[in-house]
Amino acid sequence: MTGRNLSLTLSLYIGRQYLLVFAGILAIFVSIVLMIDMIELLRRSSGKADVTFSLVMTMAVYKLPLTAQKTLPFAILFAGMFAFWQLNRHSELVALRAAGVSVWQFLLPVFGGALLIGIVKITLINPLGTHLIAQFELHENRYLKGRSQLMAASASGIWLRQTDKKGDTVIHAKQSKVAANGLKLQQVMVLLYAKGDHYIGRIDAAQARLDKGFWVLENALVRMKDKPDKKHPSFKIATDLTFDKIQESFSSPASISFWDLPKFIRSLEATGFSALSHRLHWHSLLAEPMLYLAMILIAAVFSLRHNRRTGILLSVAGGVGAGFLLFFISDLVLALAHSTNLPPIMAAWSPAMASAFCGLAILLHVEDG
Repeated sequence: MTGRNLSLTLSLYIGRQYLLVFAGILAIFVSIVLMIDMIELLRRSSGKADVTFSLVMTMAVYKLPLTAQKTLPFAILFAGMFAFWQLNRHSELVALRAAGVSVWQFLLPVFGGALLIGIVKITLINPLGTHLIAQFELHENRYLKGRSQLMAASASGIWLRQTDKKGDTVIHAKQSKVAANGLKLQQVMVLLYAKGDHYIGRIDAAQARLDKGFWVLENALVRMKDKPDKKHPSFKIATDLTFDKIQESFSSPASISFWDLPKFIRSLEATGFSALSHRLHWHSLLAEPMLYLAMILIAAVFSLRHNRRTGILLSVAGGVGAGFLLFFISDLVLALAHSTNLPPIMAAWSPAMASAFCGLAILLHVEDG
């Protein structure tokens, strides 16, 4: 058998071992997450007569992709540590080192496995999961929060919906602008509905602004059912909406597919609203393969050289602690990006890249002296 074939055989063996361990650990994490979500949803739905156990179970399944994806970095870290520990335990790493195989050669298959997981997660799992997450948010808003999405952005403009005791009001505007004194809409159409979704009239206006407790429509043409049309220089519609409520009602970044996020960001920014959360989420998805590689390097630093003096438990504790520290720093930097002028690209990429370079430097020092 030639050295090239042996190298390929070893690479496939190590990569397969890692992916099998990863699949097992991920299955355990998913089971735990599903159980925790079930308990939390049961707690939140207690006292709500219209929420049945089957609905809670359905919502837990809908939410599973969101929470399961958050556990992927830790599954990759633990799988790396366990796979390296297994190779050490069976003296396979000793044999590889004795044969002249460097640490970088037997880390490559594991890097490849982590990179493959990252690509599959971003391009396939995320788009499939966003549909379920969107369904979960709809159920959560309807059954647990008692409200619906107030606003949607599209290429044709924005749509707003508000509900009061009299009925529903649907507002469409081709353009919007967020000014210092509030939200302004251009080329506005308002559809009025009584209870039971009975259409009662329409209002067209050149523009509208959100004031305290009112929509103020300028140059409004009011067309009520069974009544003559009437023009008003200024016309008011009562509302309980605020700018913050409208901003928060947009679809969450987690409920939008990786492939659809750029288009949604452009639509959102075209309406004058901030797309910072969605842009941060998109760059975070792009940076995830780098984060997974950093997790593998952390696993290697704490697992490849453990011995009886340092102890397996101490190595595991160090690896887990470093992994949680990386995850905490990543979340902290993203949170800071929301309140500062930190660019989204820097906020998303810097923790993973810094951790990867640190792990790389430590391994170079330990292995190559």
